[in-house]
Amino acid sequence: MTKLLDIESPKKDDLWLENLRTEALKTFRSVGLPQPKTEIWKYTKPRDLFADDFTINAPKQVQSFDVDLGFPAYKIEFFNGKLEKAPQDLPKNVSLCSILEAREKIGSLLKLSKYPFAALNTAFLENGIFLTIKKNTHLDKPLVLVNKTASGEENFFYNLRHLIVLEENASAEILEHYAYQGEEKSRYFCNIVSEIHLQQNAILHHYKVQEEAFKACHLALNLVNVGRNAHYDACCIQKGGNLARNESKILLSEESAQANMNCAYLMNGWATIDNTTYVKHLAPHTFSDQLVKGVVGGNAKGVFQGKIHIAKDCVKVEGNQLHRALLLSDTAEIDCKPELEIFADDVRCTHGAATGVLDEMQLFYMQSRGINEKDAKQMLIDAYLDDVINKIYNNDIKDWIKNRI
Repeated sequence: MTKLLDIESPKKDDLWLENLRTEALKTFRSVGLPQPKTEIWKYTKPRDLFADDFTINAPKQVQSFDVDLGFPAYKIEFFNGKLEKAPQDLPKNVSLCSILEAREKIGSLLKLSKYPFAALNTAFLENGIFLTIKKNTHLDKPLVLVNKTASGEENFFYNLRHLIVLEENASAEILEHYAYQGEEKSRYFCNIVSEIHLQQNAILHHYKVQEEAFKACHLALNLVNVGRNAHYDACCIQKGGNLARNESKILLSEESAQANMNCAYLMNGWATIDNTTYVKHLAPHTFSDQLVKGVVGGNAKGVFQGKIHIAKDCVKVEGNQLHRALLLSDTAEIDCKPELEIFADDVRCTHGAATGVLDEMQLFYMQSRGINEKDAKQMLIDAYLDDVINKIYNNDIKDWIKNRI
């Protein structure tokens, strides 16, 4: 077992792949892990990742488990970072293959020197999917990526890399579910990078539910390029892990591109959950909207960093951003950093942030009607998060998520 900076990239016979991995590992070692003065990691210290007890070898003698969705879906299952099962009934206009088949398409949205953990991910490029939904194809059921982890005695880490392309006029719903089964305090590190390309008029509803182990580290980077009149609709639910960061960079690269990004996070103990977004309006008549709500208790810390950039001459642009959080204890913490960069006239941008506590009068009213304090608090929290959950397009997924949180 070694420190992350000392782990060697695996070797392959494919010269292209070996060169890519070698350069990525070189970049990772050069840039290093984020430091306290790294601005984008200012509020989220990757303390656990400086440890010297990680192994790239998946734990032995651990068994996989089933995840019941309760609704019809095309299901792709990963267990401890490796593909376990893939659907055999995908429509003929949907192509699903290994990420290693993507070759020159990998990394077109990514500058490795700016994202050290993406460089680490590339250094171990092996597992993940390359999904293409062909022109004018509408996926009739959600595609669900179930990422299951069952850790053993060793603290291992794994990397997943996904490349998703929706061609012109295509549409789909994709759900990522990160599930854990085993000892409550098992420690592991999963590192995920997803690159998504939406061509003209494409529509993607992208959902994520993260329920990692209590002591897990979960880092995810989503890079999305949205073409002309295409629509990216995302909803992320985070409620697990000791350190969990979901980072999204959205490029609205052509006219009338749209992005909606909503998030809810629930946390307790000593956890840190980070939601970081960067939306770049690179063309006129583009639109983005973000709503993030958090519930933080114990000694936990919630982080939201949201940046909207409007490039020169990008007129008739609208960008909205709102973060709200509930503190359930005196020791809970929220760090919020909204930003606007505007280099054009005739635009409309808003951002806001608010932090508060549960309304004592509402609690008193509910208890006076015979509802115990615990149930009353839960009902108020559920109602508070409904603003985010109700934005989910698919009702089956919406109900499934409500039952989980």
